[in-house]
Amino acid sequence: MTPFPRQSAATRTPLRVRLRNAARTILALGVAAVVVAVASPALANSRIKDIVDVEGVRENMLIGYGLVVGLNGTGDSLNNSPFTEQSLIGMLERLGVNTRGQSMKTRNVAAVMVTGTLPAFAAQGSRIDAVVSALGDAKSLLGGTLLVTPMLGADGEVYAVAQGPLAVSGFSAAGQGASVTRGVPTSGRISAGAIVEREIEFSLAELPVLRLSLRNPDFTTAQRVAQAINGVYGANTARATDPSAVVVTVPQMRRGDIVGLMTEIEQLRVTPDQPARVVIDEKSGVIVMGENVRISTVAIAQGNLTIRITETPQVSQPNPLAAGQTVVTPQTNIQVDEQSNNRLAIMSNGVSLQELVESLNALGIGPRDMISILQSIKAAGALQAEIEVM
Repeated sequence: MTPFPRQSAATRTPLRVRLRNAARTILALGVAAVVVAVASPALANSRIKDIVDVEGVRENMLIGYGLVVGLNGTGDSLNNSPFTEQSLIGMLERLGVNTRGQSMKTRNVAAVMVTGTLPAFAAQGSRIDAVVSALGDAKSLLGGTLLVTPMLGADGEVYAVAQGPLAVSGFSAAGQGASVTRGVPTSGRISAGAIVEREIEFSLAELPVLRLSLRNPDFTTAQRVAQAINGVYGANTARATDPSAVVVTVPQMRRGDIVGLMTEIEQLRVTPDQPARVVIDEKSGVIVMGENVRISTVAIAQGNLTIRITETPQVSQPNPLAAGQTVVTPQTNIQVDEQSNNRLAIMSNGVSLQELVESLNALGIGPRDMISILQSIKAAGALQAEIEVM
């Protein structure tokens, strides 16, 4: 039998001391775990990239006036669209064809407005999409080709030139007794049909300060964005100046690397806040409520009153041998139906959105009646939210 090894003096530690050391180790690990749990950020909902825009990095709207040719008799009637005739005459004169004083009967030409969006930092020679819309009484732009059309900015300068065949999703066909139209045949699109001729000067790399504009202005959201940026790049790097703007001072070591800095900032996550709001579209019966909507204690009852009026005229015809006249006798049937099975529902103070929806659904009402109920609750001062009617 193998004897137990003898312990040396260094390993002969009393059991009480070993337990005390183990307790200290466990306590230290627990404190570390608590520090890690406190330091780890809570799960956020949105990236900064999705809730802000960088001031100065923006699109610009372009517009132009041109002619579409090649239509199969579906263009403007020149008698009803004098601007089309004048544009056609001017274009032919520039090409060396004189048509002044002559009667033109073509319906293969249509005057159009050409619109497009110039992206930020668009380089000269790059292409953008162009949207073409009829200006006169053209029936369809299907099969047409847009002629060279300068596209101007708000300052009146030409920034792009568009030309090319149109892609029209709608169509129209008609006969002597019937017609059919699907989509919008008087509007088309030219994919990559405009060439950028002029760039908009904007030096992003030399900016010492960046200004972030919130798409949904809010004091709390702006402050959270600033705190998220300061937590990574140090205090006083970002500052919320108002509900819609956060000013970011570019760190000295990141000067000249604005693209890399913005890439990192855009990936930071924050939880956007939103006010308590109820949006109502009475035309379609759509109701949208935010999660912060609350209701004070209130009792609700809803009753439906339906009145049906049915007209059933009766024809009274006399005997053939009598000297009377045939008359129509009106017969009116009126029915009143009042639903009395709806009970009084009580909503307690501070109910959540889910409880509010469940309580309103329990009354067995539709969206349009729910709109009236929400407006009545607001009028009673029990709805702690803003109602916005579209």
